[in-house]
Amino acid sequence: MDVLKINGKEFRGDTIPLFGINLMVIQGKKGMLGCAYVNLAVAEKTSAALAVVRGVSNYDDMLRAQITDVTSAAAALGISPGMTGAEALELLA
Repeated sequence: MDVLKINGKEFRGDTIPLFGINLMVIQGKKGMLGCAYVNLAVAEKTSAALAVVRGVSNYDDMLRAQITDVTSAAAALGISPGMTGAEALELLA
């Protein structure tokens, strides 16, 4: 677990190495930003606010990457595909 300070706000970052690729999640109080390893269908089923980014290997990549998928709970917070991970985290804080 890592504590990340982004734009003055605190988030929890988790990285799990899997077969040469990292499963990565940054959690805010309202939801999470995750890599493509995180299952969107399960997050949707559990009403979790999840925004997904692809092709990332570290937290900085996640902040710069564009959101490709969101759950309906994330959309309700104003998160949409095309936003950056950093923009999504502002809404998930």
